[in-house]
Amino acid sequence: MITLESVSRTYGDFTAVDHVTFTAQPGRVTGFLGPNGAGKSTTMRIVVGLTHPTTGSATVSGRRYVDLPNPGREVGVLLDASAQHAGRTGREILTIAQRFMGLPRARVEEVLDRVGLTPDESARRVRDYSLGMRQRLGLATALIGDPSVLILDEPANGLDPAGIRWMRGLLRDFADDGGTVLLSSHLLHEVEVVADDLVVIGNGRIVAQGAKSDLLASAGSMVRTTDRDVLARALDAAGIPMSHVGTDALMVQADADQVGHTAFAAGVPVLELRAADGAGLEEMFLQLTADTQRDNQPEGALA
Repeated sequence: MITLESVSRTYGDFTAVDHVTFTAQPGRVTGFLGPNGAGKSTTMRIVVGLTHPTTGSATVSGRRYVDLPNPGREVGVLLDASAQHAGRTGREILTIAQRFMGLPRARVEEVLDRVGLTPDESARRVRDYSLGMRQRLGLATALIGDPSVLILDEPANGLDPAGIRWMRGLLRDFADDGGTVLLSSHLLHEVEVVADDLVVIGNGRIVAQGAKSDLLASAGSMVRTTDRDVLARALDAAGIPMSHVGTDALMVQADADQVGHTAFAAGVPVLELRAADGAGLEEMFLQLTADTQRDNQPEGALA
């Protein structure tokens, strides 16, 4: 598992990560969410030994990453798909990793096949790769050591819809086989689909964490109606918190039964009523990180 205990990182007077504590468990995908500048990348760099914490500790399977005898055999890392030697071919990059880790030569072909890079593509120089191909190569490099832990920062960037679906299946299979996945992404729907647990960070601090099902259950219900204003007044009169979504929907902090009874009593026709899912994750994310969202900064504030 991945364990962070009261991890902080300061740069002069600026605190990038502030007493972050969470655990990513084996057999589960942990989604790590937060706005730009919230501290996600710094936290992940601390886990893999690229940035030293000012205080606290980060361990993988009970040891610091720098103390692992052959880290690539235990932890697969993809933090920046563009950080690859542009003049080498994909096959050359994987061959270097294979030799460095002391793996059999056949492992290169195995991971190329697993990530869907063809022989022709693997023979191209990385400078000629699309971003999606670089992501696949980065995943191949992370997987080549057959690790039990994956740490991935925005691995879906540049992938087309079919590629995103493929990656989702790969991560799900990895976790179902007992592996640990720590996944950072701005694609909230994709995180909602694949993640078992969620950790939300804002301004360097954890603002929410727990099982996805528990966090989304607290997000309440989504209701669509032709008379949204009438339903909103009825919910307000009943003391039920809510927020507007789109042009005809409400995100309500109550279960579907309570919302349905309130709508019926108010004589409001309901077009759709369901427990919050992907839209609930987006609404929850925006509420939890409202103070750190770029679009919510006052005019003239630093981006």
